[in-house]
Amino acid sequence: MRKTAEGTHHASFDFGGLTVVALLDGHVDLPASRLRAADGGALDPLPAEVPLVDGRLRLSVNAFLVDDGERRVLVDTGASNSWDPTMGRLPDSLRMAGVDRSAITDVAITHAHWDHLNGLVAPDGSDAFPCLERVFIGSGDEGRLSGELARFRDRAVLVAEPVPVTPWMTALPASGHTPGHTVYEVRSDAGRLLVWGDTVHVPSAQFARPDLVWELDDDQDRARAARAALLARLATPGHFVAGAHLDWPGVGWVVADGPGYRLLTDLT
Repeated sequence: MRKTAEGTHHASFDFGGLTVVALLDGHVDLPASRLRAADGGALDPLPAEVPLVDGRLRLSVNAFLVDDGERRVLVDTGASNSWDPTMGRLPDSLRMAGVDRSAITDVAITHAHWDHLNGLVAPDGSDAFPCLERVFIGSGDEGRLSGELARFRDRAVLVAEPVPVTPWMTALPASGHTPGHTVYEVRSDAGRLLVWGDTVHVPSAQFARPDLVWELDDDQDRARAARAALLARLATPGHFVAGAHLDWPGVGWVVADGPGYRLLTDLT
């Protein structure tokens, strides 16, 4: 996997004939107490390697476009105008990357939280992707397609078991953070890329200590088990990762390091 272009809010990678474009929706600052000890209790002290901004955890909010030259699949849609004003940049990031929103026919949602799902609706209330045909979403998260998002129910493809998205992408259930949390496996001659949502929130801590949990995980035990399984898989040859909350641009590969792992990001 090799980086081929980079802008302020986008970065492109060649992945064995597929193009993977990292797209920045923005960032969100959250209380440091969201990162919890393995038992779900308070983590005190916070690991020294975790950077804070004004005492808060800063999480990058990334989406990813995978393009085979004919079909373009967008994984996650950002927050639009539904949360902090530090998010909602995805339409501009697509424009700066030279991607017309009307060219996106498939959206693959990792899970139904605001910063991953609500960008289906543009700030003016219109469909953000006017030619959208299918929305892949975990069956456990289908209930979040309500209110303004209810219009997408008839285009939802529910993921309760592995589901093909394209010949080169498969949706894989990975519940824990939410009941319908889903990862997307992309295959090419260059290997396999796992695109995840909230498997890791704080990369400076949770790769080295994958037992650390997130306060808002729906089921912390299942989320931890899913993270352990995915990290073990990523540490095998030929695997890469793209993560919604990994530090921008959110793409790299994983190696085992003692009892934990390290994320490496030099893809030049």
